Amino acid sequence: MNRRRPLFLYFISGLFWAAIMIPNASTEIPLRQVSQRPVVMVHGFISNYQTWNSYLGPEGYLASAGLQGFAVGDGQVSGSLNTGSITDPALRTNTIAENAVILGEYIQGVKELTGASEVDLLAHSMGGMISRYYIDSVMDERDVAQLIMLGSPMLGSDCATLPASLELYLPATLEIRPSYMRDIFNNQVTDRKGVPFYALAGTVIKEQFRSPCTSIPSDLVVSKDSVQGIKVHLTELSTLHSEMTLSRDIFDSFVRPLLTRSSEEIPEEENPEGENPDPEPLDFTRVYTGHVTLEDTEAVEINIEQGVRVASFAMFDPTRTLTVTVQGASGNVIPLSEEANGLVIVDDPSTLLYLGYGFSDPRPGTWRVTVSAGQDTPPGGADFALTAHFSGGASLLSSANPIVPAPGEPVIIEASLVLGNERLPVETAEAVISNARGETQRLTLAPNGNVYRGEFSPEDEGVYSIDVVLTGTAPDGTTVNRGDYLSIQVQPETTPLRQYLTTAGLIALIFGTIGLSGILLVRAISRVIGRKKRD
Repeated sequence: MNRRRPLFLYFISGLFWAAIMIPNASTEIPLRQVSQRPVVMVHGFISNYQTWNSYLGPEGYLASAGLQGFAVGDGQVSGSLNTGSITDPALRTNTIAENAVILGEYIQGVKELTGASEVDLLAHSMGGMISRYYIDSVMDERDVAQLIMLGSPMLGSDCATLPASLELYLPATLEIRPSYMRDIFNNQVTDRKGVPFYALAGTVIKEQFRSPCTSIPSDLVVSKDSVQGIKVHLTELSTLHSEMTLSRDIFDSFVRPLLTRSSEEIPEEENPEGENPDPEPLDFTRVYTGHVTLEDTEAVEINIEQGVRVASFAMFDPTRTLTVTVQGASGNVIPLSEEANGLVIVDDPSTLLYLGYGFSDPRPGTWRVTVSAGQDTPPGGADFALTAHFSGGASLLSSANPIVPAPGEPVIIEASLVLGNERLPVETAEAVISNARGETQRLTLAPNGNVYRGEFSPEDEGVYSIDVVLTGTAPDGTTVNRGDYLSIQVQPETTPLRQYLTTAGLIALIFGTIGLSGILLVRAISRVIGRKKRD
């Protein structure tokens, strides 16, 4: 049976710890010294240590700079992250927190092997989020000199919505979503413990129609806005997300100068006050999912209303074999090209994207995208997820409250569809709620004044996605469809009693320390007076 500790025990504890911790006059506080800093490299989403092959080995980039490199999962010491399997997309990934614990064990192994007291962390993509969590929540004594991030999405990536909609690579794809990073992760993972953060943003994509699922400028998958979603020392280079760990130029111009600094040249930085303002969110349609066989095709119709200046389309296909045919609102098939439409086909699943293209000043009306099997599509066919985002036109405004509920606590979802300053009439309003295991429930949102509203009570701890989809009508009669992709994190409740006991215990500990200090001071003064009297 649990019993409450009387507060006087905290007072006695304060006296005890103060007595043993008071230093004598000869005590010196050691300065942070690092004679050798191994480089620990942290890969990102659906990757492994081979992401860093260009950096490893006697001919690798690090060896050329006289540096010793370790990539988590390479077998030099124990520890391997799980951020997704290319061969089994439905296999559960670790959470960021679980991977951060593994990173801590790997760092400890590197320190034991090399005798170093600190390491430099070099992270790509999601590896930056794992590294941040390690520094904030796992690291006790500081053992990271600096964190260097390549294309790490501090505000997430909207591209993650595509594989998440197919219930693939969960829960990693839920934790990469912008709503999770912006509203939950960045509000809870804030302690840098003196470690300076350096970040590289790829800015090769500069036109919105060429950016399938991010704002611009971007590296195709992660925008500059996302990289600088928290305060970092930012560097911009014209590079793609998938090239960042391969490029010798990036190593020479950005990574190497940071890694080769002496320990005295690395600043110790306080946690920054405030964060950078969040960029304007993109306006997406719902995510259309389907399955294509070798014999059949599947058509997706997407309505574009008046006022849309840019329409960009993105598709995820875990087999990376499907093809698309696009018919515009005129009914004509539009040949896609890199020059005219920013057509991009990515054979790297870690980019969260397989195919993308876009249009400036698209003709309003119904557009049809026909998805077909390709030459290399497996006999069983392939799943796909497809969405579009628009610049201009209608916007979906939605919210979930609270963002961090306790198990069983009701969560209120509210949404409305607006065009300019006017609310549009809504025909259907729905929320699809999924937990980290891919278990889903559908919730119809009912009209409640000027918004559509629904309520649910999550029972299990962990991250949940809430995909809000509204369909309405624009003033010209065009059907408008928009999706917004929210996140909540169900965490155990901290009761007021526990908060009181924790606070009261801390106060008693502080006063106990002060009390003992006063007693020792009085005793010291008494001894001095006694000696003077004897003299």
